[in-house]
Amino acid sequence: MTATLPMAAILLLAAGTYAFRLAGPLLHERLGPADRLARPLAMAATVLLLALVATSALTESQGFAGWSRPAGVLAAALLALRRVPFPAVVLAAAATTALLRLCGIP
Repeated sequence: MTATLPMAAILLLAAGTYAFRLAGPLLHERLGPADRLARPLAMAATVLLLALVATSALTESQGFAGWSRPAGVLAAALLALRRVPFPAVVLAAAATTALLRLCGIP
């Protein structure tokens, strides 16, 4: 009984994902020129990604995550803006967070 609920959720999410992927080619002609929608959709995707980053960086268990995690995210953002390679950005963010936690900053 308990194994059926996660399997049903997986199947429902898979069907929804497939429906979204199928909707693009099927509705392409009905939506009109792609130029008109491309910019708002790109901006919406960026806003959603930034909201996810902010939520993940600032909260933990419905509370503030502490200062070390946002500092690591800030270090990663600064390095990404300077176009540092992605593995170096990830390592620097992890090192920043770890060093701050080692110093006793939550």
